[in-house]
Parts: sequence; structure tokens; C-alpha cells
Amino acid sequence: MSRSRLSPGVEIVAVPGRGLAVRTPDGEFLSVRTRDADESALLSLLSDAHTAPEDEELARLVRAFEEAGYLADEPLAPRWPADRRDVRLLGDTALTRPLAAHLAALGAEPRTTPTGTTPAIGDLLDGDPAAVVWCLDGPVPDGWWEVADRLPEHGVAWLRCHREGWQAYVEPLAAAPGDVTAAHVRARRLAATPAHRELAAYWDGPRTSGAPVPLTVPAAALLAALLADDLARWATGAPDTAGLPARRRLRHVDLRTLIVTEHPVLPVPAVAPTPRKGG
Repeated sequence: MSRSRLSPGVEIVAVPGRGLAVRTPDGEFLSVRTRDADESALLSLLSDAHTAPEDEELARLVRAFEEAGYLADEPLAPRWPADRRDVRLLGDTALTRPLAAHLAALGAEPRTTPTGTTPAIGDLLDGDPAAVVWCLDGPVPDGWWEVADRLPEHGVAWLRCHREGWQAYVEPLAAAPGDVTAAHVRARRLAATPAHRELAAYWDGPRTSGAPVPLTVPAAALLAALLADDLARWATGAPDTAGLPARRRLRHVDLRTLIVTEHPVLPVPAVAPTPRKGG
């Protein structure tokens, strides 16, 4: 089976009366000026990476595609490395179950551990996982993820998500000291809203609410897919494709519309000690 030269998401279409056009990964259409080159030969050339250009004009067009970034660097997506396959999943099964399915399909080896309390750091590191993912179908109680925030210090990647009513939050993956932790996200969210007292009270509870907000199967699948994609990019070293860097990005998901918005988030610097008074 022949392998196409084109990058994933790049397509070529023959437009009646107008020649060839490229559909870019962003969905734009660009005309291809083939001059005297044979269009059929160009299509065959781009469809088979093992075919050599027949003349200089075809070679020029291939170089133009390469310079525009429309030719594939590698034939396949990188495989999940063996030393990063062990991924430990904690939290609510409505989220961990679809996430485990996504990760297994990508080549990881997820193992789900039920938890009803905050484990000690030794419990989280049990079995030497490469990454820990914690999914909550509800708000995060104060201090709940404090211990897990120390995982990057032990060389373990740390990823999490939670839900607040109709809103869900996928926090950035932390893989090294200095990355964004759950405590950083909490502090940044409090600093960004004038209702910081109300938000802190909401997190800490108790809360009086009406009928429970259902986490639908499509919503759970979307959250699981976002988490799996972040983990796969970390494990394989795949670059970010667009938008904010994955390790500096907080994603907000509207569970009613399934619209995802991204917000930049940075670590919170350590607070300097209060200077001593003179005398």
C-alpha cells in the first residue's frame, strides 16, 4: 500500500474549470498554480511518497508543498512509549471508564483505582505509575488535590478534571516542578472573579441545589477525549497544534452545548515572607 506525501488534514481537490486546490488543515482552500506541469502526474506524485518527480516542474511543486508545511514528516503518529504506558486513573467511573477506553486504544495501559478519600503520596506512587489522572463528577473540596500536586516532584505526570454544575474544567497537565498545579488553578480562578468569596464558599460547601445535573454520555466522552489527547501528547512528545500551550491552558467545557473554551493559566509564585519590622 502506497503512503501519501501529504500531511494529515491536507487534501487536494480538482475544481472543474479552475485546476487543483489545496484544502489546508484549517479548512481554507488555496489554488495550486501548476503552470505546465501535468496535474494527474502531480496527484500521483503526492499520493505516493515512493514515486520520484519526472521533471523539474513537478519537483518544484513538491518543494512548494514542502515549504508550505503540507508534506508529512513521519508516516504515522508516534507510538506510546513503553515507559509511560502505566497510567493510574482515580475518581468517578462516569469519567474514568471512557477515559480508560481512549487510553487503551492509544497504546497506554490504564488501571483504575477507586478512591473515596485523599490518599497519601505513597499511595499515589504505588506501582510506579508514569501518570495519575483524577476525574471528579463534582466540585473539588478544599485540600482534596493538595497531596497529588506533589506528583511532578516525583517525576509523575499529573492531570485532572472536575465539574461544577453545567461547567466542567480540564486543568493543564503538570509533568515537572514549576508546572501549573491544581492549587495554582484554584488561586488564579479566585483572583480572576469579583465573587471570590462566593466561589470559595461554593467549593467548600455545603451547597443546596435542585435536581442533580446529569453528566451525559456525550459530555463524558468529550471530557475523556480531551484528557486522553493531553496525555498522548505528553507521552509521545507530540507538539501542540494550535492555541495555548497544553501545560499553560485551562479548558472550560459547557456541558449544555459541549463548547470548549481555553484560558491561559500560569503557576503562582511562592509568596515572599513578610519583612520584619525595624527595631
